[in-house]
Amino acid sequence: MANKRRDKKNRILRSGEYQRKDGRYAYKYINPLGKVQFAYAWKLVPTDKTPAGKREGISLREKEKEIQKDIDDGIDMIGKKMTVCELYAKQTRHRGNVRYNTIQGRKRLMKLLEKDKFGSYPIESVKPSDVKEWVLRMKQKGISYKTISNDKCSLKAAFHAAIQDNCIRKNPFDFQLNTVIEDDTEPKVPLTLEQEKDLLFFIYKDRTYQKYYDEFIILLGTGLRISELCGLTEADLDFENRKIKVDHQLLKSAETGYYIEKPKTQRGFRQIPMSQKVYDSLKHILENRNETNKFAISGWTNFLFLNRDGYPNTACNYDNMFRRLVKKYNECHETALPKSMTPHTLRHTFCTNMANAGMNPKALQYIMGHSNIAMTLDYYAHASFASAKAEMERLIA
Repeated sequence: MANKRRDKKNRILRSGEYQRKDGRYAYKYINPLGKVQFAYAWKLVPTDKTPAGKREGISLREKEKEIQKDIDDGIDMIGKKMTVCELYAKQTRHRGNVRYNTIQGRKRLMKLLEKDKFGSYPIESVKPSDVKEWVLRMKQKGISYKTISNDKCSLKAAFHAAIQDNCIRKNPFDFQLNTVIEDDTEPKVPLTLEQEKDLLFFIYKDRTYQKYYDEFIILLGTGLRISELCGLTEADLDFENRKIKVDHQLLKSAETGYYIEKPKTQRGFRQIPMSQKVYDSLKHILENRNETNKFAISGWTNFLFLNRDGYPNTACNYDNMFRRLVKKYNECHETALPKSMTPHTLRHTFCTNMANAGMNPKALQYIMGHSNIAMTLDYYAHASFASAKAEMERLIA
């Protein structure tokens, strides 16, 4: 009978185990692909002490159990070695039909991962605590809660795909972000009826901002996204039937300049009724626009809202204008406008006003172009005591 192999402590070693001259233990095995693999550890069993100066880790026998469990469960022995960066790159390759802004967002996240040690972690080793430490580092970099939340969702989806591919068993992103960092996102607050009235009066009278009066009337009367407003052309207006066709949006980036995109979802394709105020504002804009402007983008021309150079306005133009307008308004009014006042506030205000007025949720979902009615129903949360009281009186009467 052949002598059994023993370690330096005279303990019998199992099949595939051996101890190297430097005292380190090794385990040789064949993975499911038929390739020879090795596992190493400074301890044979958990009760052994790690040699001085060596990195602490689990014992060889514990690693053997993990390896056998992976083999029994069909875990991809190669795939689990992917780094976080490699996994995210694989996930984005498999979902290539995305919008320009999504592509840019992916590039930004990949750069963050490449610069941080978290991006080089093998996905098999990532624990919830590792993710939480990464979240804290991103917060320290000054990245907003909303952006970190979106990035966490993207990576959680990537790790979910790894689970489906049998690379790992658990998703380390399964935790609530607000348990790690404070959600300091400014809440979306619609304008009150009084604020809306005062703001429109201020714009109408102010020499600097009165030229934007029609845009405010249209945004408050249609719920259009600002990129949808910027994309409006003369061909999108049907004055006879009093409706606005929405089938594209106008955007602009530093890399590509102006570009046209379709609505985010199929629900974004819609027709919005014109109220009398919106009808009058659109007519006023057409009467005062420069008829000689023929600026064209991807086949679209005759844009309604132009800057002083004759080029179409974009969201960036309106964002800058809103900041200056809010500052000037707040300087001469006791009741300040919401801190996070942006063009989207007007869309939010329109939806809240229609909800409080009792519009059918499905009709409101259609006008807003929401893909999910839950998004529309969220606006009903802004019902005030006055609107709730009026609704109760209407139902009880």
